[in-house]
Amino acid sequence: QVQLAESGGGLVQAGGSLRLSCAASGSIFSLKRMGWYRQAPGLQRDLVASITSGGSTNYLDSVKGRFTISRDNAKNTVYLQMNSLKPEDTAVYYCHALDRDPWSVQEYAYWGQGTQVTVSS
Repeated sequence: QVQLAESGGGLVQAGGSLRLSCAASGSIFSLKRMGWYRQAPGLQRDLVASITSGGSTNYLDSVKGRFTISRDNAKNTVYLQMNSLKPEDTAVYYCHALDRDPWSVQEYAYWGQGTQVTVSS
C-alpha cells in the first residue's frame, strides 16, 4: 500500500503562484506515472498534468505555459508549479500515482486526499 501526502494548496490572488508537492511512501514498487487531477464543485475530475518515470509530461491545454510538473525520483515526490493563476483554476487538486510491480506487471492506482486551491479575483 502506498500513501500520498499532499501539500502546498491555499488561497492566492489571480496572477499569483503556488507550488504543490506530493510525496509517496509505503510499499512502493516503481512509480510509473504521477500526476495531478483537479475537481471543481459540481464538475468532473480532470487530469491537469502527469509525468512518467522517464520524464515525459502531459498537460491540460488550459494550463500549458503556466503550470510545470516535475518529479524527484529519489524522494518519490512530484511537484506542480502553478504560475499566473486564474480564478478558473480554483478546485481541489488530487495527487495520483500508478505503482507497478515490474515482476508481475501489476499496476496499482493511488490517490491523495486532495488539497484546496482557491484563486481570487
